[in-house]
Amino acid sequence: MISSARFAAVAAKTSVNRKFSALAFDKYPFLARLGLQENNMGCWNGKEWVGNGKTYTSMNPSTGEKVATIQFGNGDDYESCLKNMEEAQDSWKNLPPPKRGDIVRQIAQKLRDQRDDLGALISLEMGKIKSEGQGEVQEYIDMCDLAVGMSRQIPGQVLPSEREEHTMLEVWNPLGKIGIISAYNFPCAVHGWNSAVSMIAGNTQIWKGASSTSLVSIAQTKLMTEVLLDNNVHGGVATLCQGPGSSVGQTLIDDKRLNLISFTGS
Repeated sequence: MISSARFAAVAAKTSVNRKFSALAFDKYPFLARLGLQENNMGCWNGKEWVGNGKTYTSMNPSTGEKVATIQFGNGDDYESCLKNMEEAQDSWKNLPPPKRGDIVRQIAQKLRDQRDDLGALISLEMGKIKSEGQGEVQEYIDMCDLAVGMSRQIPGQVLPSEREEHTMLEVWNPLGKIGIISAYNFPCAVHGWNSAVSMIAGNTQIWKGASSTSLVSIAQTKLMTEVLLDNNVHGGVATLCQGPGSSVGQTLIDDKRLNLISFTGS
């Protein structure tokens, strides 16, 4: 037998476990407005949302609530991202930089329209206060604005030649395919700092956000993808592959096909 006090404690614990066993997705209507669902694919390969890896459950760190599930990407999903990035590379790099800049401008407008909802998601999934979540989105917006200006100012020198009636021109070319790995504490802004400038430079990218903030990564990629597809741009310009650092992250770092890795973390 157990005492009445002990029984009450056990009952309370059971009640809490039962409360958090179901997903709290419907409790937060902004999730659906961001295009999220109770069960989400964690990999955008440039053509479709897929996920053939392990299932991950996103949590509210403030309460312990289970919010939604994510089907992580695996090695095959990662390869499909790289294939579609390669497919998108030529058309993207041949688009004039000011036109690439206009697409980044449209991404900034989407972020402005959804700043409150995306900020609320950052607060929910990462745990920072809502105003700081909104501030992160604003940082991404500000970086987009900077990149739009940069897209019309990419420098190139005009140099004298030793040959008569000839001039030498300096032309900047994209690096090609790049990788972005971002940390949990700034799940939106760090990606934005990298992505906006890389896109106007004509690179294609694969992003792996922190596992614990996978919903932010998915929502942000959905927003970018909508802009790309609205402009008839290949979705492989900006891919996403969520998964554990020990698998997807390590694969990304070791991949010699990527010409630059931006890795933010400690």
